[in-house]
Amino acid sequence: MQNQRSDRIRKLLADLVAFDTVSDRSNLPLIDYIERYLASLGLAGQRIVDETGQKSSLWVTVGPEDKAGLVLSGHTDVVPVVGQDWSHNPFELVERDGRLYGRGTTDMKGFVAVCLAMVPEMLAADLKTPINLAISYDEEIGCVGVRPMLREVARKPIKPLGCFVGEPTQMQVIIGHKGKHGVRATFRGLARHSSIAPDGVNAIEYAADLIAEIRRRAALLTADAEQGSLYDVPHSTLLTSIVHGGAALNIVPDQCVVEFECRGIGITESREVTDAIIAWAKAEIEPDMRKRHPDCGIDFEEILDYPALDTAADAAIVTLAKQFAGRNDHAKVAFGTEASLFVSMADVPSVVVGPGSIAQAHTPDEFVEMSQLEACGAFVARLIAHCAK
Repeated sequence: MQNQRSDRIRKLLADLVAFDTVSDRSNLPLIDYIERYLASLGLAGQRIVDETGQKSSLWVTVGPEDKAGLVLSGHTDVVPVVGQDWSHNPFELVERDGRLYGRGTTDMKGFVAVCLAMVPEMLAADLKTPINLAISYDEEIGCVGVRPMLREVARKPIKPLGCFVGEPTQMQVIIGHKGKHGVRATFRGLARHSSIAPDGVNAIEYAADLIAEIRRRAALLTADAEQGSLYDVPHSTLLTSIVHGGAALNIVPDQCVVEFECRGIGITESREVTDAIIAWAKAEIEPDMRKRHPDCGIDFEEILDYPALDTAADAAIVTLAKQFAGRNDHAKVAFGTEASLFVSMADVPSVVVGPGSIAQAHTPDEFVEMSQLEACGAFVARLIAHCAK
């Protein structure tokens, strides 16, 4: 059975990797493929299509639909490969020395392939507790696609018992991750010839004041590190990530765009930190800009938001995850996942546990070890046995 399971995982992963599902493209061909695969096994899922009609999530229930079940959650989108130095076609699976190379192998089509490969075993087990597959889109650009699906889940009369989100953790059980809030600040200045610079309003220089304040507050967060924290970076982080401004050396810049983010340990800390910065800028920077010209100022726009995850170490879903993973340790990670949205939007207790290493995610020649996929298969096999009792 192990060899058959491994062969199914390889075949499914090769097929999934072949779909170019970078977030700016449709994932419908991949969803069509998954639906055909499930139909061949006698299963049908529920599509949750976005407003454009070009993206869809898929909710699949294996087992009784009138009982609360457990969820295996994964996303179908991948990050771009443009500008990366790949040694082979990133959308063709290559196996070498026990490693499977290709875009998304670790993040996170490997996990999705394992879940799909285990469906025949789910069907053969006569499940008493259902297993749900939650397959989403656009996780990489702000956990976008899972939200409409979770709104549907929240409306269901029966709430899932818990969720396992299969982001790469090397099959370690993750009980917490930081939240994230991203903001775009657009500074509106006044252009003038640089020879009469005092008559203009320099958007870049005012933006520099904001950047300096962000850096100052980031240092304060660093100094407030938690003692004995499970996080590798034991404090919230804050940084400026993108700056665009100016048109020519001899023109006072009339626009500058600054993007910044906070990754907060507390459930809502990331938004609280960025909201405080926005309030500071409106009070300390914008009045001076408007004093110089009434049309000048700052426009703020939210570009990304998800809460932190903080599941209690003794929660039932954590105990189950450790049982299925065959290990007793747990940790927290700095990267974000859809797990916190399962909690905040649908009140579904969640942990993160999946094959592969986050160090491989988003890199050229991304790979996942076959041994990790097999360990994940063993995890799902124990889940199946639990749900068949």
